[in-house]
Amino acid sequence: MYLHPEAAPSGAPSRDVLLVSAIITVSLSVTIVLCGICQWCQRKLGKRYKTSLETVGTPDSSRGRSEKKTIKLPAGGKAANTAPAPGQPPHDESDRKTEPRSSVSDLVNSLTSEMLMLSPGSEDDEAHDGISRENLGRIQFSVGYNFQESTLTVKIMKAQELPAKDFSGTSDPFVKIYLLPDKKHKLETKVKRKNLNPHWNETFLFEGFPYEKVVQRVLYLQVLDYDRFSRNDPIGEVSIPLNKVDLTQMQTFWKDLKPCSDGSGSRGELLLSLCYNPSANSIVVNIIKARNLKAMDIGGTSDPYVKVWLMYKDKRVEKKKTVVMKRCLNPVFNESFAFDIPTERLRETTIVITVMDKDRLSRNDVIGKIYLSWKSGPGEVKHWKDMIARPRQAVAQWHQLKA
Repeated sequence: MYLHPEAAPSGAPSRDVLLVSAIITVSLSVTIVLCGICQWCQRKLGKRYKTSLETVGTPDSSRGRSEKKTIKLPAGGKAANTAPAPGQPPHDESDRKTEPRSSVSDLVNSLTSEMLMLSPGSEDDEAHDGISRENLGRIQFSVGYNFQESTLTVKIMKAQELPAKDFSGTSDPFVKIYLLPDKKHKLETKVKRKNLNPHWNETFLFEGFPYEKVVQRVLYLQVLDYDRFSRNDPIGEVSIPLNKVDLTQMQTFWKDLKPCSDGSGSRGELLLSLCYNPSANSIVVNIIKARNLKAMDIGGTSDPYVKVWLMYKDKRVEKKKTVVMKRCLNPVFNESFAFDIPTERLRETTIVITVMDKDRLSRNDVIGKIYLSWKSGPGEVKHWKDMIARPRQAVAQWHQLKA
């Protein structure tokens, strides 16, 4: 039976009200279900997205392994060091924005870190007491005897890892060959210009030498650095008694070079200090004193003074010198010299210290030299690194004079 709405009982809800209520109830239920689904999806998708980002940024991912490179430098090679120095935090752009640093300070710290880390022998230098024991290199040669022609054959082949003797950081090596005890008659190789690993491949013949006399001789090889304007600098020597060699066939040897018998051991020592001031772009060299200098005069003494050269790359920039101390093998100088050195040039700077003997009637004699830089011998490098590590402090050290 159909009832008109107006005829419905007063206490019962109308059909329109019930329909609206049903629609609202269904809508709320759908909304709750959809919200739950959305939250679940967001959690799942967010976790998955985060995981994918972490995977891409992880060095252990396949992409990270394929892009990773290992650079191996040859000995003596140089590489621009972009890693932060030990003990310093890595660079961060946010830090640079909040805590700006001066460009001069950055440059000083960069050069200091680079020189401290790139200096040769950084792990072994601490064991040295200031006296350099640098490697003098080695030489390859062959020896043999021809019995039919009574001829001793010596072939000078090559040398490796020779020390630098020139301002340019290289040497001009050649070899002298003796059959000791005869020092009057010698043979020489050609000079190899600017080469620390020279190849000579030159053959020398000692003809008319009876075998009985050959085995009484000592083959002596002396490697020197050729100098056009002054005395040639000895690099090292090798001696081998021929009675200990099988001369029936050519024998090839690799021998380490030893300090020459008239070399640095008898030239004396020099005490000096270095003081580096990065804000003033200067280095102060204080020549303090010397001891046990080699006697260069007939009377068994010397008249020493000290020359200090500032070198940039292979160019002489500035020279200073002390007063002459008359007839003294243990002079006390206590003279300081300041050199202006821009921070950006510090890595290419060398301070060359030469102890001289003053001679009134002839050319002054060289007693010994010291090369101070971040790429010199172990003792010199140690002093240079100590100077960089302790700015504005005078760092003193004894140095053995070299030929």
